[in-house]
Amino acid sequence: MKLREIYELVVKLGIEHDPRGQATVQKQLERERKKYEELKEDEKKEFDADRLFNPYTDTRVLFGDPDHEVKRILTGVDMEVGEVLLADRLGDKGKQIDLIMAHHPEGKATAGLYDVMHLQEDMLAQIGVPINVAEGIMAGRIGEVRRGLMPLNHNRAVDAAKLLGIPMMCCHTPADNMVTEFVQKYIDEKNCDTLGDIVKALKEIPEYAEAVKIGAGPTIVVGSKDRRAGKVFVDMTGGTSGSEDAYAKLATAGIGTLIVMHISEKHRKEAEKNHVNVIIAGHMASDSLGMNLVLDNLAKQGVEILTCSGLIRVQR
Repeated sequence: MKLREIYELVVKLGIEHDPRGQATVQKQLERERKKYEELKEDEKKEFDADRLFNPYTDTRVLFGDPDHEVKRILTGVDMEVGEVLLADRLGDKGKQIDLIMAHHPEGKATAGLYDVMHLQEDMLAQIGVPINVAEGIMAGRIGEVRRGLMPLNHNRAVDAAKLLGIPMMCCHTPADNMVTEFVQKYIDEKNCDTLGDIVKALKEIPEYAEAVKIGAGPTIVVGSKDRRAGKVFVDMTGGTSGSEDAYAKLATAGIGTLIVMHISEKHRKEAEKNHVNVIIAGHMASDSLGMNLVLDNLAKQGVEILTCSGLIRVQR
């Protein structure tokens, strides 16, 4: 596959599995096109043209010729300078790496991470939180994340890839969309009664089963195994953790249990305060599941996949 084709496929998968629905995503893209058309000529030079077809600012080709032929990729959860050097070393060992694919954003995709958090507003609205309230809750948190990203030296790995001549991209929200949909459907079909039932069901998924072996499996952090789950909401997409103010609204909307990749102590305390059960499914395992659902589509096209940096590869 050409690099361009891989990028287009990743975006396509993200849109197809977006929890907001494809109609909402298309409206977002239409708004971006309208913004672009209204810009002055000098402003258009600074506009990221990818926004016209890719609604995920944390997913980008970071370096490489779009027509570059990709036969083998090296992929992992975090692809930093060390992993870039590993890709180069593998080439010396006879395994030429045609593309480095990170899950977590790098380069300009890191700088754009905050923007995909608006996805969480629509997710909150879908479960019963008024959209004006959802936007109000998220506004402060999105600003906080944006400011927190500003001082980061986010182009280090990309610079290394450029020096070594290895194309690089990242696939964040599309993979997170896929794991969110997969786990939500899976748990809904299991019709779990208690938190213990949910944990048991998650451990039947290969990525989570492997994570258990290294002490990173599904864990209850608010509630107990005998507590009834109620309505379960899988919250694994939308850039990064949302606002701690959301837990009161989730409880009011009837959510009994959250399944998340990870949670800060501040957020955990707010969930506990509002009697919302929380299960941490596992960060690397959840990221692996989402990436595997993407990577399977590349494997079907004949692309060889090598993994590192915490990615638990399972083919379906």
